[in-house]
Amino acid sequence: MHMEYFGQIITSGLLIGIFISAPMGPIGMLVIQRTLNKGRHAAFFTGIGAALSDLTYCLLTGLGMSFITDFILAKELLLQIIGSIVLIAFAIYLFRKNPTLALKKPDNSPNTFFKDFGTGFLFTFANPLILFFIIGLFARFNFLLPEFRYYHYILGYASIFGGALLWWWLITFFVNKVRAHFNVRSLWIFNRIISGILLIMALVGLYKGFAGYVNL
Repeated sequence: MHMEYFGQIITSGLLIGIFISAPMGPIGMLVIQRTLNKGRHAAFFTGIGAALSDLTYCLLTGLGMSFITDFILAKELLLQIIGSIVLIAFAIYLFRKNPTLALKKPDNSPNTFFKDFGTGFLFTFANPLILFFIIGLFARFNFLLPEFRYYHYILGYASIFGGALLWWWLITFFVNKVRAHFNVRSLWIFNRIISGILLIMALVGLYKGFAGYVNL
């Protein structure tokens, strides 16, 4: 009854949600800034908005790719190689990027949690290039498989949202705890750790893809 896929789809969904949220771009800087300036609740609502935006792009990606399931099945190794190459390119970009350039001066105007949520959603949704990153992650984690049923995908997308929320919860918790000693330039190191993890995953996927072709 396809029960064996539940663990795979939950694990893949959580990892995809975390890795989509983890790169410290403008939205990451905004969440950290709000944690420091406005408190953890305002920052977490910003993260919820970002997570919902990421989920929207994941749904768009999944619906678009569902029409080419046969192609995915026939070209699984090729997609794994392409997805790995996309992740390598993104990891290199992330390694070289300076996240502190996205930091803006604190906004002292009155605010609400709804506005925090809205800005987090719009800030993330304004970057449609994330679709290419999502496609790479979907291919790398085999998130779209012909044998998956609708309930697997419901659970998978819920896990993506849960993984993103978990990430923002951890970030706001950590920044709130060390706010007295927090140095935003440490994001250089953090960004490079994340990019290193992505690069290792991508290289493993690339190796498996080419090894699969060799063994055909």
